[in-house]
Amino acid sequence: MSTPGGFIVSPRGYDKELLTKVSREIREKILLTLAEAGSGHPGGSLSAVEIVVTLYLQRMRHDPSNPMWRTRDRFLLSKGHAAPLLYSVLAKCGYFDEQELRTLRKLGSRLQGHPDPSRLPGVEIPGGPEGIGLSEGIGMALAAKLDGLPSRIYVLLGDGELNEGEVWEAAMAASKFKLDNLTAIVDRNGIQQDGLTEEIMPVEPVSAKWRAFNWNTVEIDGYDFDQIIGALDEAEHTKNRPTVIIAYTTKGKGVDFMEWKSEYHGKVPDRHSMEKALEELRRV
Repeated sequence: MSTPGGFIVSPRGYDKELLTKVSREIREKILLTLAEAGSGHPGGSLSAVEIVVTLYLQRMRHDPSNPMWRTRDRFLLSKGHAAPLLYSVLAKCGYFDEQELRTLRKLGSRLQGHPDPSRLPGVEIPGGPEGIGLSEGIGMALAAKLDGLPSRIYVLLGDGELNEGEVWEAAMAASKFKLDNLTAIVDRNGIQQDGLTEEIMPVEPVSAKWRAFNWNTVEIDGYDFDQIIGALDEAEHTKNRPTVIIAYTTKGKGVDFMEWKSEYHGKVPDRHSMEKALEELRRV
């Protein structure tokens, strides 16, 4: 179905083959982009690919030819270090030429280590300080309600980011204002910058915490498209309270030697290892 803004969404069905194919392409682009840059964050970019691909290709109403379309849905990358993922998906959708991905983190590039909405079309918020994305999403969701707009707001949070107190202040506010147009998605990959989340600052029982803040809470396999679509459907049909989707994922997903390794939170493999990673992805 074509939206007024011209991009395609699929409210009743979806193309699993397309999503699978594009997710594979995005993982490869993330690695190639990071290899060119020589620095960046592979682990958390690879972990949430299917979620972001599903949102942009088959759920959100958005228009690459009109990035500031007033009634668009909005995706907020609160875990801003996963910028290679967002950039790869935006390029795939046509917000900018895919060749620009090769400029990641280079002097003068629009593709900084964390997204910059003042320079790059399609970026809604700067993703520097952890913990601010949900608060910004609340502002956008409230504004949409006050203006009578159909826009939905999606915020992707890291699970290590839940250590930030601002996240829980925001959780209280979203519930108070009954923001049923707001969906938070927690990339529950179990690892943050320095190790396992449950060793550094435990967040479990994470689902119970969100329920205690009166959020509709859904737990899913972050790589199962049926579950991703089902959770997004549930969020759209939930009234008078926000929804949080706890998506269980794997840090470094798709590359065997990166999976479940905290060192690849912010470390790019050497050239030989990167070639092995690309070969592995292309065999799938």
